[in-house]
Amino acid sequence: MPACGRRGAIREGRLRRRPRPARNVNVRASERGGGPISAWLGFVVFLGLLLFAVQALFNLYATSVVTAVAYDAARRVAAADGGADSATEAEADARRALGRFGERVSFDWSASDGEVVVLSVRARNPTRLLPAMAGPLAFDEIDRTVRVRVEAFR
Repeated sequence: MPACGRRGAIREGRLRRRPRPARNVNVRASERGGGPISAWLGFVVFLGLLLFAVQALFNLYATSVVTAVAYDAARRVAAADGGADSATEAEADARRALGRFGERVSFDWSASDGEVVVLSVRARNPTRLLPAMAGPLAFDEIDRTVRVRVEAFR
């Protein structure tokens, strides 16, 4: 009888190791080099998706900044009763707020009248994608129109 008692004793069958199946050492010639090729292919696809995601973020950021600056410029002109001098000043401030990106932006105030200030803004978006892909994905140009009523006391 074992020293630890009958119930807690380890059975002899559990102590034996099971033999492992033999590995097939011969690898077929068609499978050699398959790992690095698929790894590089996966890496290239990952980089392509990462480039697309970065371009989408650039586009969203540029669109939101251009829209915000255009709205601020139109609001300033509407608050100043829609005069031509206030439009020139607001456009200069908008270009200054956009920094170097302001060189790519065109402002059009021609649709404004005495009651509504209408500002159309067009900008070329900087692209990191191939030029052939930028157009179909709508990442190449930003086009926004902002309408603000002229403020008048009654």
